[in-house]
Amino acid sequence: MKKILGVMILTFSSLLAFPAWSVEMAPDRLVDKTVKEVIEIIQKDEELKNGNKDKMLDLIETKILPHFNFTRMTQLAMGQHWSKAEPGQQTKLVDEFRTLLVRTYSNALTTYNHETIKVNPIKQLGDSVETTVRTVVVQGKGKEPVPIDYSMEKKPDGWKVYDVTVAGVSLVTNYRGSFNSQVRKGGVEGLLKALSDKNKSLEGKK
Repeated sequence: MKKILGVMILTFSSLLAFPAWSVEMAPDRLVDKTVKEVIEIIQKDEELKNGNKDKMLDLIETKILPHFNFTRMTQLAMGQHWSKAEPGQQTKLVDEFRTLLVRTYSNALTTYNHETIKVNPIKQLGDSVETTVRTVVVQGKGKEPVPIDYSMEKKPDGWKVYDVTVAGVSLVTNYRGSFNSQVRKGGVEGLLKALSDKNKSLEGKK
């Protein structure tokens, strides 16, 4: 699943390369254009192809994060426990969750191996401010294609991803179980400590 999520993140890793008018682009067209652009970048960059982790982290930090709504993702992952956190704790939770996702899946980005990503067009968007962009990752001969759905919302500065569903498994729902368990055992501070410890361990694996 990490590899597929890495491909998922890959599709958004060059959005900042597009001019300002791209924020007005329909979400499905934006994803499709980005897929093609990013794959070309990865294929041409020898350092990225050879697994340069620092460069991959920099790529994620500068070109992916602005296009994900990590606050909403954290709220969804926390569920009913979000309201139990103080404002300062909420800010820390968002920061730690963002760091966790970046560090967990930066390695997965280096495993790109010529997968093909097909984006299904949205037939009718209208005035909707939320939509789902459905894509399929074709992994190669003998392997089943993997559906990846992006839940997106329209914000003043463009479309943002707030959840990703890989082969029917929601990213935020997947984390909700572990978050709830940590809060039940040690409260919000217990969850923050668990996230911080996990991030430190991942940092040590660079």
